[in-house]
Amino acid sequence: MKFARFKKQTDERVLQGIATDNGIQQIEGDIFTGWEHTEVIHNFSEIKLLTPLTPKHVIGIGANYVGETDDLPAELPDIPVFFYKPVSSVIGSGETVVIPRKVEEVKFESELAVVIGQRASNLSEQEVTDYIFGYTVANDVTAPQFFHEDGHWMIGKSFDTFTPLGPYIETELDPDKVTVEAYLNGEKKQDSTTRLMIFSMRKMIAYLSSVMTLEAGDIILTGSPLGAEMMKDGDEINCKIAEIGELRNPVKQG
Repeated sequence: MKFARFKKQTDERVLQGIATDNGIQQIEGDIFTGWEHTEVIHNFSEIKLLTPLTPKHVIGIGANYVGETDDLPAELPDIPVFFYKPVSSVIGSGETVVIPRKVEEVKFESELAVVIGQRASNLSEQEVTDYIFGYTVANDVTAPQFFHEDGHWMIGKSFDTFTPLGPYIETELDPDKVTVEAYLNGEKKQDSTTRLMIFSMRKMIAYLSSVMTLEAGDIILTGSPLGAEMMKDGDEINCKIAEIGELRNPVKQG
């Protein structure tokens, strides 16, 4: 199922629903703890999609893809490179990525994002999928000009609008058989399967759960394939995972 959050064009209420061939079927309740169908179906032309959830935390992993299978390391690093992104950086599909002042361009990074469905601590790799609610598309927008010379990434990844998510949360997805794509102004720039991850999705979440308790609504960004480039004022970036949908965002100078 594809879960969505949305507003009607004529109403400011935030609604929840499931995408169908005929529109968004409205639901009531908490998607993590219990919800019910309603009989109301909203036409796609009458609504605006929002971020599919308001995350509690957003955690990313750095440098997690290789170009081909032969490049995968025989031994993994002891500690993956993780970083936080503030919830204030989250926007939905169709919203504008704003380039910070005094910066001319920023980097797009299309990614598979995991949505945690329940409290999780000290998981084994085999247990991880039991704690996942679903998956969405993310764009880990980055201003590398703000990276600290000693390797600190936080500022360069934390600006408002730097974490587009959406358009849906897909609950029926095999994360091992996913292709992550990105199109800059219609030109394909990224195209890679998740088999080229250095740390697998299960391994990174198991590791994180050994450090911190994960909660329902946490988002884990699983890394971006090779091919990410810079984007500037007037561009449009489209991050795509076919089984989930397309995350489209215009770009403008702040």
